[in-house]
This record gives sequence, structure tokens and C-alpha cells, in this order.
Amino acid sequence: MFSTILVANRGEIALRVMRTCRRLGIRTVAVHTDLDAVAPHVRAADAAVRVDSYLDIEQVVAAAVATGAEAVHPGYGFLSERAAFAEAVAKAGLVLVGPSAEVMEQMGRKDAAREIAEQAGVPVVPRFDAAGGETVGFPVLVKAASGGGGKGMRIVHAEADLPDAVAAAAREAATAFGDDTLLIEKLVEHGRHIEVQILADQHGTVLHLFERDCSAQRRHQKVIEEAPAPGIDTDLRDRITTAAVDLARAVGYTNAGTVEFLLDVASGEFYFLEMNTRLQVEHPVTEAIAGGIDLVEHQLRIAAGEPLAFGQDDLVIVGHAMEARVYAEDAFNGFLPQAGTASSVHWPREARVDQALESGQVVSTAYDPMLGKVIVHGTDREDARKRLVAALGDTAILGLTTNVGFLRALASTDEFRDGRVETAWLDDAEIPVPSVDEARAVAAWCEVKAEADAFTGPWRSDGWRSAGPARAARVRLDRVVEVDRATGVADGRAIQEFGVLDGLLALSLDGERVGVACAVGSAEVEVVLRGQRHVFRRPDATDHQLESGGAIGSPMPGAVVEVRVAVGDTVEAGDVLGTVEAMKMEHALRAPFAGTVTQVGAATGAQVALGDLLFTVEELFASDRGTRERVGEHPREADSGSRHRSRGGS
Repeated sequence: MFSTILVANRGEIALRVMRTCRRLGIRTVAVHTDLDAVAPHVRAADAAVRVDSYLDIEQVVAAAVATGAEAVHPGYGFLSERAAFAEAVAKAGLVLVGPSAEVMEQMGRKDAAREIAEQAGVPVVPRFDAAGGETVGFPVLVKAASGGGGKGMRIVHAEADLPDAVAAAAREAATAFGDDTLLIEKLVEHGRHIEVQILADQHGTVLHLFERDCSAQRRHQKVIEEAPAPGIDTDLRDRITTAAVDLARAVGYTNAGTVEFLLDVASGEFYFLEMNTRLQVEHPVTEAIAGGIDLVEHQLRIAAGEPLAFGQDDLVIVGHAMEARVYAEDAFNGFLPQAGTASSVHWPREARVDQALESGQVVSTAYDPMLGKVIVHGTDREDARKRLVAALGDTAILGLTTNVGFLRALASTDEFRDGRVETAWLDDAEIPVPSVDEARAVAAWCEVKAEADAFTGPWRSDGWRSAGPARAARVRLDRVVEVDRATGVADGRAIQEFGVLDGLLALSLDGERVGVACAVGSAEVEVVLRGQRHVFRRPDATDHQLESGGAIGSPMPGAVVEVRVAVGDTVEAGDVLGTVEAMKMEHALRAPFAGTVTQVGAATGAQVALGDLLFTVEELFASDRGTRERVGEHPREADSGSRHRSRGGS
């Protein structure tokens, strides 16, 4: 076994690898940029080396050599599927914890992997010929040939929309993977994403660790994963896992990898999608159902030349596991990326949590928005689902908006409960928005409690009156809320305190036990209830908002990647004015009505903050009616990535 390993990654996956290394007595080396100089993964390592970028192959390899590392674990993302990185590691006399550069080159690209799968007799999705040959018809899926994670993907329903989709996907792929090569295939509109975990040693043994279902996706980005896949019978499981093992064996694969398939719900047929030549984000659910196996440990042992210590017959499925990805994004406002300081972070105790977020940490838009993963294991699927709902309800992050409340609401839907989720379902699903009225009542109650706790003795603020019951407190939030100090009723909702449990304020809210995090300030009250963050600003507090009317502000902090108009241009309602990108997500800014561009506030490549004024459009008037002619809405959901619809208030 190796004595020193450099982890060429950051965040929760770097900590995950280091945790196994520490258990095995292996010294770890971290790399970091200036932005991550005091990040959790840097503090957790035995040594750390600064690099200009996590993508700088030369600097990362040099750091490994300089610190005496014998091997490099790439985690996922960044350099994990770069054949050039694998070659550089090998040339330096080091071992990459992963497959060879040759195999990585073959299977790391969707186009090359597709050809290998065809040669191996594995079914593939019909391909669209954009050059004018035989076509499979629309809709089609445009996707990046390199990388993964849903980056560089677009669904196209009509031929007229193909050029713009190809351009946007290529630009996004180039940014995310440094490669703008695309693949266009027939879109299977009713499909499930099934993937098989592979382990292969250097002695010819190739095993599978069963399948996962990753169909709960938004814009091809996985949201909740589970293992095993619901509704998969023994025959289908055997066929899919056998196909995955045969493909891995045919290409000479070694180490951990994942073979992904698309299961056509209508026909029951499955098609090869791609092979991820690395550890997957969702590997913990496989570890859970495979008896607690440590995939990182076996990655290390395989890389060190050891044979697998178990056979296929030794593996059995135990229970059911689910994983929810926690992102810094506003899920109920177009899934816009968020940035800021996480003032207080509370993760659930009754779950496995792989994370690298702590109280006081600054979250920027420089890297992927995933903050952590909440993983649960149950006796069966429904037990696991209930555990996931409870764990997400006990997750509270103040100071930064996350998708935790959305995840909890998603896991509580009838469709998810019944296993009726397909890959496109979430893009149009009506996920109920957590009640803002309940949260407002809790926020007001918390303020009254904080005020009472601040004073003791006879002069405490409790509304006492000699001639009658205690006066109700009137709390100014976005509107006035009355709180009965004697009964605990706030805005008509009965609230009772049970104390602090595992770091959260334990309350009974209309008879339901809930965990709450709350911060009372002079300008606002912030509360996290059922995982959802709510901020109630007082009427006299300064509230920064986006510009309105013809002035279009940036909907998120990020970079301007495209400016399509200049001052004096005439635009129609819905025309794209420019595009802002943050955390590898693009958001198109559109004209709210027909008019003339009178101001362009940023150039391509410029960094902008939330609300920065980017464009101003002066509206045109319909001369024959003398009234304003507004056409369309802003923004268009299909291009902004905000097709998700929700019920209820904001």
C-alpha cells in the first residue's frame, strides 16, 4: 500500500478520500488555490501545496513529486477524466488511482465509448446526423462528448432551434471540460437513468456492485440518487449488470468506474449512454447497500496492485439507500446559483453526510455549487425515503440559500414515493413550495423568544400587565405578526418549545415536531424550517432588488459570457440581449418588450454582482393604438433553465 497520496481535488470528495487514507495510515497531500488557502480539505491534509488552478496538470504533478507522493487520487470532476493528466502522472513515475490514460481516452469520451459499445454488442441510442444524412427526427439531445454532470446538454424539439442549442452547449462544454465536441442523439422522452458500479483489478477480475437509479434530474443534473433501482426485476438487473461487466472487460478497464444506461420506460429496452472513468458523486449509496464496502479503499488497493479480496457471489443487496445533493442555489427562483457566507451550518446527525461546509465559510461562484451530500440507508425503499425526508428536515444552513427545502419537498411527493420518476419529470414537475406563512409565524415567535431571553428579572419583556393577561407582542417583519406570549400562538399557529435538540431549536408547530434554526437581526429575521431558508425583511430595511421595467439587472453573481446587442439596436420581446454564467450554469437575459437598447452596462468577460444593471430597453409604442405593446414574458423558461414550475407563494 502507498505511504503518501496527493488528492487532486477540493471540497467534500477531497475530505472523503482523506478519511479513508487516514483510516489506512496513509499520509495525504492537498492542493489548493488562493481562494481555498484555509479550506477544510487543506486543514484536513498532512501537507498542502498551492497551485494556480486545480486544472493545472503541470503544477499538480509537480506538487505530488515534491511532497513524496507515490500516487494521485483525482476524485471526480477537474482532472479525473483527463487522459493527459493520467499520462503526466505516469511519466512522473507516480500511480494514478484510476484507469490507464488509454482506457480513459477511449471511455472518457461519449463518442468514442459509443463506438466501443456498438462493437461489443451493447445497445446504443440512435444517433442524429446533423450533416444532412439519415435522421432520427426530433426531439434530440445535444450533449458534450467530454465530461459529465449534465454540463453541455440541451434538449431540442425543432430543427430551427438546433443551431442556438449547439452553440450554447458547445460554449458550456468548452468552459466546463475544455472541449466543445458534441454528440447529438435521439431523445428518449420517457426514460430512466440506470447506472452500474464496476470494480476491476489488475489481475483480470471485473465485478459489479449492482445498479443505481439517478432519474431524479434537473436539466440532466442529478438531484437524488438511490440504490438499488426501484422496479428493476432480477432478469433486467442481470442483463444490465452483465452488459456493464462485459463492456469494462472488453476495454481492459481497471479500478472503479460506472457504466450508465438509459432505460426506455415504454419499451423496456436499455441503451448504453457513457462510462464514467472515475468515482461517482453518488458512490455512497452503493457502499451502503453492498454491506458498507469502502470503494475508495478498494480503489487504492487496486491501484497498488492488490487483487480484489471478494468475488461476485460474495456481494448481496442489503436494504435501500438514497442520497440528496445539497447545492447553493435558489430552487424556487429558477435554480439560480447563490453566493455568500454560511453564517451557521447544521447537518443531520441521523444520516451520513459527506460535506465540506462549515459555519462562517464563504461560498463563491468560482466552483461547482454542490456543498455536500446527505445519505441515508433503510430496510427498504420507503424506510429510506422517510429517513431522507427527516434528515433533510434536520439540515439547516443560515446566511446562504440552498436547495435543501426543495429536496425535502421533492422526496415527499407522491411520484417520488411511488418510484414514478423519469429523467424529464422534474423539469416540469409541480414541487410544492414550503409554506412562507408557517415560516413567518416561526420567525415572529423566535424574535419574541430572543427578546424575552435577553432580559431576566422583573423587568423582562414578557408583556405582563397587572389588570389582565399579558399583552400580545406585535412583530414587524414583511408584515406585522401578533404573538400571544402566554399561549405561544403566532399568527394563529400554535408553537411550543421543547428545547434544543442536536443544535436545532425543537418546536411543536401545530402539533408537528420540527427543528428550526433562526437568526434575529435589526433589519431582518432569518429562519430555516423543514430545510427551507426564509428571510423576512422589515419595512424600513434596505432591500436590494433587481431593476424593473426596461432595466435588466443580473439575476445572479457571475460572469458575462455573451453580449448580443449594442446601444441603438432595435429588439423584439424575448430577444436575447446577453448571457450571464455562474457555477457552469448559463442564464439568458431577454428583452421584456419590443424597444430600443439605450444602455449596455457590461462587456463580455466582465464579472458582475447580483442586481448589477446590464441592459436598458426603451419600450416602443404601437402607433396605431397609442398603447404599449408587450409580447412575451421575461425570462423564457426554456433558455434560462427554469422550466420547473412550483405551487404556492415564494
